[in-house]
Amino acid sequence: MVGLASVFDNHSTILITTGELGELLADEQLRYLLLDLSTHADWLETQFMVRRIRPDMRQIVLGPSGDDELILRSIAAGARAYLDSNSGPFSIRLAVESVIQGSIWAPRRLLTVLIDRLLSQQGSTVAVASPALSPRERQVLDLIMTARSNREIAMELGIEERTVKAYVASLLRKTGSENRVSLSVQATQESLREQRSMTY
Repeated sequence: MVGLASVFDNHSTILITTGELGELLADEQLRYLLLDLSTHADWLETQFMVRRIRPDMRQIVLGPSGDDELILRSIAAGARAYLDSNSGPFSIRLAVESVIQGSIWAPRRLLTVLIDRLLSQQGSTVAVASPALSPRERQVLDLIMTARSNREIAMELGIEERTVKAYVASLLRKTGSENRVSLSVQATQESLREQRSMTY
């Protein structure tokens, strides 16, 4: 933890604090939680417990590597980032910064699998809104659906990263989505509906 804290020493907005899980969850000022679940057999229950007590808390999870199903279950349980427990401090910093920007940090192939599963669920009750989006918001949304980060979207569109962040926040607000994954699911479902209506 000392090595990790030193990586954030010069960060303007991130302050590292440690303590027992119960104490951390009781601190209403804390918004992000780094959980090392690599040695816990009941890791999934821990994640659900955190989400139940503090649904506003963003979880960054360190866990075993090489098990795609486990990573997917962790994301479904509330993880906004999942890293190999052997990840170095700088990788963890990148993941934390990504989560703060509103992204999910996980292998792109797994995000694709997760979206496919959500779309294939029978009786899905995901509400699909059809808000009026600006041309630039549609461009940003298209790139979000390919699991691009804010930085990659900014480079692709030739705009500032903070501008991308503002567009993402606007998209989440307009669609009522909780995060980028649910936003992508809604956009994909809407696209499929439009294609079906054009076919008939």
